[in-house]
Amino acid sequence: MEISIGLSEGLQLKISDNPDSITDYPSSKLQKAFLLVYKGRSLAQEAVGFGFPVIKRGLTALFPGSVELPSNRQGKYNHVEAVYTLNLKEKIIRQGKKRIQYELVYTLKNFMALLIRRVAFLRGILTGVSNALRKVFGWETGYEDTGVFMKVKVTYSVPAASDEMRVDVDWAGQAESGITELIVMNEQGADHFDQYMDSSGICLRGDKIGCWDEVLAHEASFIGTESRVRFTLSQVNGAQLYCGRERIGSRLAWAGFGYSVKPAINRFSYILKIGICQ
Repeated sequence: MEISIGLSEGLQLKISDNPDSITDYPSSKLQKAFLLVYKGRSLAQEAVGFGFPVIKRGLTALFPGSVELPSNRQGKYNHVEAVYTLNLKEKIIRQGKKRIQYELVYTLKNFMALLIRRVAFLRGILTGVSNALRKVFGWETGYEDTGVFMKVKVTYSVPAASDEMRVDVDWAGQAESGITELIVMNEQGADHFDQYMDSSGICLRGDKIGCWDEVLAHEASFIGTESRVRFTLSQVNGAQLYCGRERIGSRLAWAGFGYSVKPAINRFSYILKIGICQ
């Protein structure tokens, strides 16, 4: 099933319960959330979309492998209910699709990813080391079923003739399942969104945008220099807002935001604004 919500000025939001048709990136194995289309052209690239839930259990992240779309109502509101099954974790495979079994490799990979996100001055060095190791050993990113199945319900509401989407995330009842953090991603393609601006006056372009930095301003946006398409998020009580952009060969091509939420909260809501810069 594919659901499409029309916005203004040639913009559309699309979600499907089928695998991603773009297979050039490792993330095509994941169940994507709402992807953005402008004048018939997808702006997603490798990105996972708007309102995409990720559960952290320590350093391990669980990603959606499937989604049910049991509710889709149109009228005064376009109202879509999505129930994601989070059962996939990232793995490293050698060329030839043989999984690397050594747990130490995954511990080091997760620790390096944590450092890349949290320690800005190490990013260039660690990213270079990671890319070199992948090239030398023929490593690629993949995803595998963990045997753990966690459900997260995300409800998307778009008022008719509006360019705002309300996102309500519900993971109640799973706080005792070892969850240490819930992240709600809101991202589209890095090539299509190459500029970051926020209400404090910060303006960054291209590689000047970090891969995972906390947003301190009240409101922040990603903008496409060519298309002038913009998407914007604001601070929400009970969550930390992060921004990032990564463009690495055929592996990474995303730009956007993530809300980090403590698991004890159980429910979380926010408003996403989408439009064309004047």
